[in-house]
Amino acid sequence: MNLSDNLDWIRRAPKAVLHDHLDGGLRPATIVGLARACGYTGLPTEDPAELGIWFRDAADSGSLERYLETFAHTCAVMQTRDALFRVAAECAEDLAADGVVYAEVRYAPEQHQEAGLSLDEVVDAVNEGFREGERRADGRITVRALLTGMRHTDRSLEIAELTVAHRDRGVAGFDIAGGEIGNPPARHLPAFQHLKRHNCHFTIHAGEAVGAESVHEAVQVCGAERIGHGVRITDDIAEDGTLGHLAAYVRDNRIALEVCPTSNLQTGAAKDYASHPIDELRRLGFRVTLNTDNRLVSGTTMSQEFAHMAEAFGYGPEVFEEFTVAAVESAFLPLPERRRIIDEVVRPGYATLR
Repeated sequence: MNLSDNLDWIRRAPKAVLHDHLDGGLRPATIVGLARACGYTGLPTEDPAELGIWFRDAADSGSLERYLETFAHTCAVMQTRDALFRVAAECAEDLAADGVVYAEVRYAPEQHQEAGLSLDEVVDAVNEGFREGERRADGRITVRALLTGMRHTDRSLEIAELTVAHRDRGVAGFDIAGGEIGNPPARHLPAFQHLKRHNCHFTIHAGEAVGAESVHEAVQVCGAERIGHGVRITDDIAEDGTLGHLAAYVRDNRIALEVCPTSNLQTGAAKDYASHPIDELRRLGFRVTLNTDNRLVSGTTMSQEFAHMAEAFGYGPEVFEEFTVAAVESAFLPLPERRRIIDEVVRPGYATLR
């Protein structure tokens, strides 16, 4: 299938994204405008078109560490209430314009305190921005936040406590992110134990730069409900498709994999779309969800991720409905709300496409 031929109906298809970073999805023009407003002079260019290309090219390194370096520029311009509100509102707008009906967008509050904002003020600004974005989109999208603790710092328990405090005000759950190598998830075990004690949801980045052992630690030691990326679970799958004990546990317990194909190509977790393990994982019965990771840094959208998968594997509306239903079923939302989105939005939308 040709990529451009698929984009029209794919854009109209209802989508759900569980793995999208707020600081990785800014509009290039917004970065330029915010940089001028706050006096940040570190941008490689102030031309929005050139800046968008720079972010994508800088991330195409094959290294997760190099990929993460690009976020210094976006975080630098996200240090005030007004900037956070604007970025969050535009995020919700952009996702809705791409056909996304449900989104969980994650960010690390600790990275937005350089201008003196408290953690609570950061969370309130982002949540208010999301509500504004939902309003601008005429209610076509529901957005919830995931608060992220950084692997290389010691503030994860503090962010877990923040997550619990804001759980009924737009925050759906918790995550840890950052460089995997040398920063195992169990280092943050007190944060996960706090979340469990308070019946609060969390996902963990694992199985991206490090092998299946990181997925094992995230699931069996820390208790992750979902795995961010998780594609290295294939290390526990034999060439004939036989699942090892870890892979079977993840599949059988419906622990969702938040798969981000374009990002995986950029960080070296996969070689190309055609050989990406998402198709094998789907055929073996894993609960697979399709995600953007970072729309600016990866130069992608949910529609483009769908289109790449259609081109690589011949997927049509039936498979994309499967991915979308799986995502909503795995969302950190109350069950009645998940059922409403599936029954009233997702399934009717795909029925119209067919």
